[in-house]
Amino acid sequence: MLGLDPGLGTMGFGCILAGSAGLKPVDYGVISTPSQHSMPERLQTLHEDLSQLLRQLRPHQVGLEKLFFYKMGNTIAIAQARGVILLTLAQHHLLPVEFTPAQVKQSLTGYGRADKQAVQAAVARELNLPSLPRPDDAADALAIAITVWHHRFS
Repeated sequence: MLGLDPGLGTMGFGCILAGSAGLKPVDYGVISTPSQHSMPERLQTLHEDLSQLLRQLRPHQVGLEKLFFYKMGNTIAIAQARGVILLTLAQHHLLPVEFTPAQVKQSLTGYGRADKQAVQAAVARELNLPSLPRPDDAADALAIAITVWHHRFS
C-alpha cells in the first residue's frame, strides 16, 4: 500500500507491506520541487518522480489525502499538484482511495482531531519504528497508507 500526502513543494510518500507479522515500512520520503522553477516545471518534476516511484514500488493500492486547506493561494497550488498526481496514478492504472485528514487521524488514534505528534507516534507504533518517521510529509503519507490498510474491507 502506498500513501501520498499531496503538495507542490513537497509531496510525502509512504509505502507499507502487510504480512503475517503485521505492517512494515517498505520505503518513505518526499518528492520535492524547487520553488525557483516555474509551475509547469514543478508539475513535470512531480509527474516524472512519482512515475519513477510507482515503477519501483509497484503498489496495488494507493491512498491520497483529500484537499483540505483554508488559504486560497495554497489550495490552488495543491489542487494543481493533486491533478498531476491523479493523472500519474491513472496512467499506472491505479485508482486512489481518498481520506480527509480527520479520517486519517481517526483511523490511527481513534480521535479525528488528534495532533500531529499523536499521529506520528501511532505510525511509529503500528510500523514498529524505533523513532518517529521524518520528515512530517513522509510520516503523513505513512499514516495514509496505514489508513488504507485499516479501511481495506470497509
